[in-house]
Amino acid sequence: MNYFILTYTFYITVSILLTIWVARVLFNNGRIFLVDIFHGNTPLADSVNKLLVVGFYLINVGYMSLALKETGSIVSVQGVIETLSYKLGWIILILGGMHFFNLIIFFKLRNKAQQAKGEKNQATFVQQ
Repeated sequence: MNYFILTYTFYITVSILLTIWVARVLFNNGRIFLVDIFHGNTPLADSVNKLLVVGFYLINVGYMSLALKETGSIVSVQGVIETLSYKLGWIILILGGMHFFNLIIFFKLRNKAQQAKGEKNQATFVQQ
């Protein structure tokens, strides 16, 4: 049995499924932040959301491709599990890191948008 092929197959399958799942969660739940950041401009928010998902896929699939090759020996099922654990652990850490990075960016942009909205409302109040 070729344990390398087994490892590669599981690695690619699980990594792609994880990436798709996280991208969908980010896409669906991040939309409301983007709509708020862009002051209700839904077409712009949706467009930016789609571009973020494309970038997310490109970074993750690129890393998965670079990390696919295994230079060590895999001679048993135990080796398959250990190698998968290591490789998938890195994918999960990267996905989690990107998730928190996105949240930080969203909250910073949202705070700036709310400050700008508050300044605009204050200026309107002063003019009246």
